[in-house]
Amino acid sequence: MNFFKNKWLVPLVACILLLVGCSSEKTNDEPIEIIISAAVSLTDALEEMQEIYEKKHNVELTFNLAGSGTLAQQIQQGAPIDLFISANQNWMDTLEDENVIDASTRKDVTGNTLVLIAHKDSSLSYQSFEEISPGDVDEIAVGNPESVPAGGYTKDTLKSLGMWETLSDHIILAKDVRQVLTYVETGNADIGFVYESDALTSDDIQMLATAEEGLHDPIIYPGAIIDDSKHPEEVQAFLDYMLSEEGQDILATHGFKK
Repeated sequence: MNFFKNKWLVPLVACILLLVGCSSEKTNDEPIEIIISAAVSLTDALEEMQEIYEKKHNVELTFNLAGSGTLAQQIQQGAPIDLFISANQNWMDTLEDENVIDASTRKDVTGNTLVLIAHKDSSLSYQSFEEISPGDVDEIAVGNPESVPAGGYTKDTLKSLGMWETLSDHIILAKDVRQVLTYVETGNADIGFVYESDALTSDDIQMLATAEEGLHDPIIYPGAIIDDSKHPEEVQAFLDYMLSEEGQDILATHGFKK
């Protein structure tokens, strides 16, 4: 009786081990998901990078795109994020102070420029921010300065020019910079303040003027790995790709600054 038990036991064990091996091999072939919370202004550049990067690496890039303040608050509340790319230093500083990010991985990824936009059919012909007059416009779209870096840069610029209070009755706040763009595209705002990278995505608007240097803090996009990321090596590899010559060229194509 023991003979027959042993006779069938060996091939059974061998079969089980083979199935386990196949299962393990299948799992290893599955792409690793990397979840990236990034400023919404990076949308188009990240989508182009995704198409290129996923073909060369066994990863799946998932993007969570919104205003940097909204994203930072989600991370503070425990959202399962691997990489955070902010449109300003302040929100990244906040997460670093709270030990939420791995500070050793923090790098400045790219930069941008603040521009004034109007609909392509608008008759407005401002050459500078200083020329904006309350009598010319009904609605001015601005990202909420409390959570949208572009809105913060706009407020700082207009305050530096002594114009924030003068224009405040005409300002409508948006949840992120892409919503500002939409307000102007659809005619719900006469003018708006966005990044140059956002303005370049639309055929329905025109850029009227660029903010002069010194009127606001430099627009810098820092990136860092979240401290409890389960895939720090893979996340670091993608961050390195963004900093590589190829990654920087893609960003430049979309209006970002090296």
